[in-house]
Amino acid sequence: MVYKNIIFDFGGVLVDWNPRHLYKDHFKDPEEMEWFLKNICTDEWNIEQDRGRPLSEATMGLQREFPGHSDMIALFYGQWEVMLKGDIPETVALLYKLKEKKYPLYGLTNWSAETIDIAYRRFPFFKVFDGIVVSGTEKLIKPDPGIYQLLLDRYHLKAEESIFIDDNIHNVNAAREMGFYAIHFQNPAQLEAALSEVIPA
Repeated sequence: MVYKNIIFDFGGVLVDWNPRHLYKDHFKDPEEMEWFLKNICTDEWNIEQDRGRPLSEATMGLQREFPGHSDMIALFYGQWEVMLKGDIPETVALLYKLKEKKYPLYGLTNWSAETIDIAYRRFPFFKVFDGIVVSGTEKLIKPDPGIYQLLLDRYHLKAEESIFIDDNIHNVNAAREMGFYAIHFQNPAQLEAALSEVIPA
């Protein structure tokens, strides 16, 4: 199979986003921070913003539920940009190499529509993409097959001609079921090696 298109997830693949980058400076005890992220500002809560729930609604709802943690909850989106520590240089370098080889590049990300512009402003590599689908804008999130199909339809792509890269195995498995060649990202060197097996050097 000749692969024509390469599709990247963003968080954990091209950018280093982690709530701990923010909260480590606000909790004296790392165990307290981990408890907070596991029980208050959870991944499950955050993913609903990636699905399109307004940040203000999410924040106020959680503050009503946990009034004793109101200030810490407010930090999550009040200082959200601190969580976006930087890019992942080796993966970004690989992205540019693929662009130089004339591969069409696309993004498919679970990300809030209200914060994605912060990333666009901070990281110039986003300009190399030929198209991007953001879950919070579409009100769909991976691994829902609908968001993969939306990407294919919008940019007139075929799954069997496309390589999909994501650090979440559930998203990878969903892509495989739809016919993509999907790579479970673990680190930049592993990704480069995996790509070298299926595309020309």
